[in-house]
Amino acid sequence: MGAPTTRGDEQYGDIDDVGIAPETGWNAQYIDGEWRQQGERATISVNAPATQETVGEVPRGTTDDLNEAFRVAEAAQAEWAETPPQERSRIVSTAAQLLEEHMEEFVHLVAIEGGGVQAKGEFEGGAAVGVASHAAGMALRNRGERSESTVPGKENIVVEEPVGVVGVITPWNFPTVLSMRAVAPALALGNGVVLKPDEHTPVTGGLLLARVFEMAGLPDGVLNVVTGYGEDIGDHFSGHEVPDVISFTGSTEIGRRVATNAVENFNFPALELGGNNAHIVTDDADLELAIEAGAFGSFTHQGQVCISINRHLVHEDVYDDYVAGLAEAAEHIPVGDPLEPESIVGPIINESQFEEMTDYLEETVDAGAVVEAGGDYDFPYVEPTVLSDVRNEMAAACNEHFGPIAPVIPFSSDEEAIELANDTEMGLSGSVHCRDITRARAIAKQVETGMIHINDQPINDDPQAPFGGVKSSGMGRYNDRWIADEYTTTRWISVQHEPREY
Repeated sequence: MGAPTTRGDEQYGDIDDVGIAPETGWNAQYIDGEWRQQGERATISVNAPATQETVGEVPRGTTDDLNEAFRVAEAAQAEWAETPPQERSRIVSTAAQLLEEHMEEFVHLVAIEGGGVQAKGEFEGGAAVGVASHAAGMALRNRGERSESTVPGKENIVVEEPVGVVGVITPWNFPTVLSMRAVAPALALGNGVVLKPDEHTPVTGGLLLARVFEMAGLPDGVLNVVTGYGEDIGDHFSGHEVPDVISFTGSTEIGRRVATNAVENFNFPALELGGNNAHIVTDDADLELAIEAGAFGSFTHQGQVCISINRHLVHEDVYDDYVAGLAEAAEHIPVGDPLEPESIVGPIINESQFEEMTDYLEETVDAGAVVEAGGDYDFPYVEPTVLSDVRNEMAAACNEHFGPIAPVIPFSSDEEAIELANDTEMGLSGSVHCRDITRARAIAKQVETGMIHINDQPINDDPQAPFGGVKSSGMGRYNDRWIADEYTTTRWISVQHEPREY
């Protein structure tokens, strides 16, 4: 591949080299309002994806750590639930403001810990601030109601109370916003939280949130962050008896396991899992707009997004022009070190992910696909790649490849496009490009996804709109009243004001 822009032998420094870090540094867990350093625990190395240099360490948490975190959260939650909603709202809002104030440091952490380029860091930081700001308002909403009864003299009162403790497990690709969208509403609604971030991004996925909420004045014990490997503590976490809700974002394979563990304790699993998202381009589309959206949807954060475009389904009448335009766009995207401002596509998170996606790429080419742009790779970088003559059953199309790879598949009718889009166990997000909005809505209505966007691309999240999938892409919804329904328990209280005849 062409040489990406890099920083040569220049050292990345350390994840502790930011002003927002606690006095202990990031090599600590946050339990009961204390930054507890590793002690006799082993540690997890945090490696910069661009260089594979170790840029920090965090404690390798144990089941004992988890047990204490859940116990502490359970004990602190009762008083937190009784805290006036204005105070809960103020604390969550202040945490959002603090993250915004430290945005430059945050973007730097995103680059060195997760390999996110500057634009990705700014986008994620802004989204996390928005999610938390919106969640702050959830504390102030009246979610109860009163109704009449069929029984004379009876008053029915419906109240919605916090569930208790929410357990949150988050991934490495958009760690801050995916953690914040679970943590901030849970706190605003009066719940306690235990958060386990992915081991690749323990700071931006967890410890950073603990720090901003600590600075915002959150009482001790309400939010606890335990860092560790899923293989060590994942099953214990999802099968723990304390949390009432387990919020998990990650692969469908692990999600099934998390759900099984949770429901054994009658705990609700809120799951946002994998996607195999289709970008449908009709013969009536604004091709320039569809291509621009397609490039953004496939190559943002190296395609390491659960709602990125996995398959481009393009009408045969505009297929050649679309492929040519997408290939031209791909060829002009700078690949390089995430600390370089001009980089748009950065490094793949780790070697395992790199090998899986490049295997899918090679299998697809061997099966007859044509490389129209890119196609080269050298760990940790993969060129933005456009493939033509792809069929739905080819490896890069039928699997969630999670890379900067754009397989383009032709179709001849709207019915065929819908059939191709639905030919997957996944159903997370998608997009349709068509000038005729009535036709576009008819297509969108028949695509089996939890979310779909007309004349846009699938990478969308809005704190005022429901976020989640169908089929094997998960259960439950994030954001606004939808996540509030999952983080609260509805109770019926009746009052018999007049003597009742039995």
